[in-house]
Amino acid sequence: MSEGRAAPFRAGFVTVVGRPNVGKSTLVNRLVGQKVAIVSDKPQTTRNRILAVVNRPGAQMVLFDTPGIHKPMHEMNRRMVETATRSIGHGDVVLWLVEVQEPPGPGDRFIEGLLRRAGRPVVLAINKIDRVAKPRILPAIDAWQHAGSFEEIVPVSALDGDNVDRLEKVLLARLPEGPALYPEDFLTDLPERFFVAEMVRERILDHTREEIPYVTGVVVEDFKEEEGLVRIRAAILVERENQKGILIGRGGSMLKRVGTEARQGIEAFLGTRVFLGLFVKVRERWREDESVLGEMGLGDAGRSSEKA
Repeated sequence: MSEGRAAPFRAGFVTVVGRPNVGKSTLVNRLVGQKVAIVSDKPQTTRNRILAVVNRPGAQMVLFDTPGIHKPMHEMNRRMVETATRSIGHGDVVLWLVEVQEPPGPGDRFIEGLLRRAGRPVVLAINKIDRVAKPRILPAIDAWQHAGSFEEIVPVSALDGDNVDRLEKVLLARLPEGPALYPEDFLTDLPERFFVAEMVRERILDHTREEIPYVTGVVVEDFKEEEGLVRIRAAILVERENQKGILIGRGGSMLKRVGTEARQGIEAFLGTRVFLGLFVKVRERWREDESVLGEMGLGDAGRSSEKA
């Protein structure tokens, strides 16, 4: 390269993978600089593949936030895992996220096999270093060094941002040279209805326990834009009557709380006033219903925005 010549522009796809609840969505939100994926302390929060674009001087990184890879128990979970595994092949680089407190186990060996067969360069990020004393970080790195073939291993805290800037530089340096893949103001390929449903589901995750977060789905049935107002009607799906009662709460208290908090988030997201009507539907075995799952976009891992 001649002296004074500008560095080539880099642009490419980074697929973020890992087991459930390792902090993938928190890290994606941190890299993007705004919230594009809901977060929760409950496993299997992310159900869809979420595309998010990060623009930096001289580079554009397109992130795929994917569902946690786990042993599926329902058709919904099977589609979630399929979405994650298929997304690996669409990345120029794979970012494998693990936890500093968890040594490599059988689930990680399964993921390593998927990555090895895909043949993509892999960067390993060891997350949640904010939860341990610093002397414990080096032994964790050493334990993971033999768990796969990595371009680099970077300890980070997605929650407080510690060392995320270094991880970003590592990823950007490994993107292929080429022009930007999306316009500079492009953030995601998902429609507003998707984010509305996710914001409602996030509030359910926040306020419920035990089985409820896992048997609940949200479908936006009506989305009408009026002058200065968006009217939204959304159904919360459960599988049994007693689950419906829990979500509605005494005197409708739980549903009202979920609706109020979700509406506030949706108004901030859409930048306008929102009327949000929520109701709960009992639909037995909806997690096995292909038409319902298709309506939620679950398993749609091959959208045209991904690389062929």
